[in-house]
Amino acid sequence: MTRPRRSSGIVVPHQPRWHQRLLAWLIFRGIKALAGSVRCDWHDESGLHNGQSTQPAIYCIWHNRLALSMRFYFGFIKPRKNSTGLAAMVSASKDGGLLARILEDFGVQPVRGSSSRRGPQALLELTTWAERGYDLAITPDGPRGPRNVVQEGVTSLAQVTGLPIVPVSCHLQPKITLKSWDRFQIPLPLAKCIVRFGEPLRVPREATDDEREVLRKQLEQRLRELTTD
Repeated sequence: MTRPRRSSGIVVPHQPRWHQRLLAWLIFRGIKALAGSVRCDWHDESGLHNGQSTQPAIYCIWHNRLALSMRFYFGFIKPRKNSTGLAAMVSASKDGGLLARILEDFGVQPVRGSSSRRGPQALLELTTWAERGYDLAITPDGPRGPRNVVQEGVTSLAQVTGLPIVPVSCHLQPKITLKSWDRFQIPLPLAKCIVRFGEPLRVPREATDDEREVLRKQLEQRLRELTTD
């Protein structure tokens, strides 16, 4: 199906219909109940969550570990950091519309776009939210992969905003692993989750394309080192 566009040529993100909003609310309640049963063991090497930092950051997590991402933010980051809120990049697709509604139920501001659709507009919107004091969240290999490969959008965002990128990963046990492109992980009730926040990476505003590519590879390596399965 052809994606709707305004006369200006700007891609208009899919908006959830009533049944999708209902499904999003049910998923939201399910995630909260499931996440509340998971035991988390936090390992923080970022130095940003000591109760003194007020600077927003870009939190970067693989697409297949999104299931507990709200628990990570509201259960660990937000109580230890004086941030205004969280804005997260979500695909402009139909599936992204459902995820955007779930994020809104959590009190997160979705920004619709990806590397292939609405990328420049999304970058501008995320920059605006950063200027308002919001943390930013992005899945660097989303929305369609390749799995565990960092796309260049996150380093461009860090260069424009001047914010540090904090790599985040986790190890779940027991869990269900779906047969999707990203091997999406869903924790089972009472699972244990080891959460790791890595050393922040900064992209200088004056970085060249070649320098930004080196930093992209560094971020990818750090995320893979934090990921044990």
